[in-house]
Amino acid sequence: MSHCYRQLRLPEREALFRMKAAKLPVRKIAAELGRHPSTIYRELRRNYFFDEDAYFRGYFPSVAHKLARDRRVPGRKLERNPELAHYVIDRLRSCWSPEQIAGRLRLAGHSGFRVSHETIYRYVYGAAGKQQDLYRLLPWSRRRRRPRGGRKPRGLKIPLTNSIGQRPPAIARRDDFGHWEGDLVAFRQVYGKSNLTSLVERKSRFAVLWRNPSRTSAGVMAGICGQLGPLPSALRQSVTFDRGTEFAAFPTLRSELGMSSYFCEPKSPWQKGAVENLNGRLRRFLPSDTDIAAMDPAVIAAICAQLNSTPRKCLGYQTPLEVLSAEISRHSE
Repeated sequence: MSHCYRQLRLPEREALFRMKAAKLPVRKIAAELGRHPSTIYRELRRNYFFDEDAYFRGYFPSVAHKLARDRRVPGRKLERNPELAHYVIDRLRSCWSPEQIAGRLRLAGHSGFRVSHETIYRYVYGAAGKQQDLYRLLPWSRRRRRPRGGRKPRGLKIPLTNSIGQRPPAIARRDDFGHWEGDLVAFRQVYGKSNLTSLVERKSRFAVLWRNPSRTSAGVMAGICGQLGPLPSALRQSVTFDRGTEFAAFPTLRSELGMSSYFCEPKSPWQKGAVENLNGRLRRFLPSDTDIAAMDPAVIAAICAQLNSTPRKCLGYQTPLEVLSAEISRHSE
């Protein structure tokens, strides 16, 4: 019997029909077809034809083949369940990703109200989704699905000190809270030198965002000290940056907050993947042509709050705010 499962084909269903009519036991039928008995039981249960008028009832190969094929139409589950489709679309409009929607449904435990993220994507890019332009509600609003590409590496900006290779393994494993990653989010130069500093706590994925008037390293570090200073010392142990010149004043973090600083290898910003992921999510709300200098700080704070209130797969579909709040409460006891 093959270890690679494949769907029953029409000739197999026809043979199943003949053997069932001959009243062979299921295990004998399974052995003849080279299938597991559970496959045969499942086939007979799922594709049993039931006529309300009681004229035709039973297992018929052509009907069974059509029923099985219809169930495998991309996005079909959401088309059959308008209530579930409405829920999915509502969550998409709340800026949840398909994976977050599917994971949160599993976490809620509604056995009859579940859907996989792949089914959501197929529904979005299927005929029904195209009619509603649902692709616009996805994080990157692409008209067509495509594989993700990597970001172009940045050049060497600061001396080779405090390399990420010197970072304790426990930080890489996310064993403890209090280890952060930082980056600058830039916008088109026509709007001036204003930018955002983005910080994310590695274990909880909790994000912090604020605006800087320029890229000066002293100003960036002062902002980090102001944002992380109120936290318990256990929640501000280290921070990892790339080698941009805006982070050259990193000794300030050691002197004011007692935080260690580590840097990615040259041309390897992907080594601080948590904040790179955050920046990608942030672009959904703040594309590169945003005039960040003219934006109300309250709007930036609201975007950050929404990101922290969105469930994450890596957190078991809890939100970053829930995870970090629980840790802060533990330190306050």
